[in-house]
Amino acid sequence: MGELLAKLEGVSRVYQKGKERVDVLHELDMEIEKGDFLALMGPSGSGKTTLLNLLGGLDKPTAGTVTVGGAELSSMSNSQLSKWRATHVGFIFQFYNLLPVLTARKNVELPLLLTNMSGKERARRADIALEIVGLADRAKHRPRELSGGQEQRVAIARAIVSDPELLLCDEPTGDLDRATADEILNLLKVLNTEHGKTILMVTHDAQAAEFAQHTLHMDKGQLEVRTAA
Repeated sequence: MGELLAKLEGVSRVYQKGKERVDVLHELDMEIEKGDFLALMGPSGSGKTTLLNLLGGLDKPTAGTVTVGGAELSSMSNSQLSKWRATHVGFIFQFYNLLPVLTARKNVELPLLLTNMSGKERARRADIALEIVGLADRAKHRPRELSGGQEQRVAIARAIVSDPELLLCDEPTGDLDRATADEILNLLKVLNTEHGKTILMVTHDAQAAEFAQHTLHMDKGQLEVRTAA
């Protein structure tokens, strides 16, 4: 057993929709080892994105504890969570969420605006992140001047610019063709093996899951281990 980066204990998440109670997660226990690359699969509505949001401090459990890197997120205030997210976790989404008016470099710099870093240092770090994802020559391009695969690379650079240990990916290749998707997945694999990033990736794509070290299957708010690569 390696060193743990994240742990969920007895985690439940219940949403109230009017008079209806929606139980998304049920007393979930989960451990993520430092340096792992996990794929999380399961049908829509099984709680995958809710789990990502809890691990990323975007949501809080109704019951149970969420601990990441020694910090118990479930007991933090919203302002504490905001500061914690800025340096400890990177998010990668299906639709990139880039700001169209900003260059690639300025998009990558966005998470660093929450720090006290100088403009010069922000630009330096953004350029390093863009180099890691193979887009050093696109720093001054705006999103509309980039392909879908390049936009996702910019989004990945933005996710790693603050050097977080944990990357949370929600269908990162869902909007890409197979060849481009495989390029992005290979990049995630490099970030895992060569840059020491721990990755949890939600995907519907069994081929994408093959790039991970392990695959977890989720159904009706519960986890089961299916395969180990």
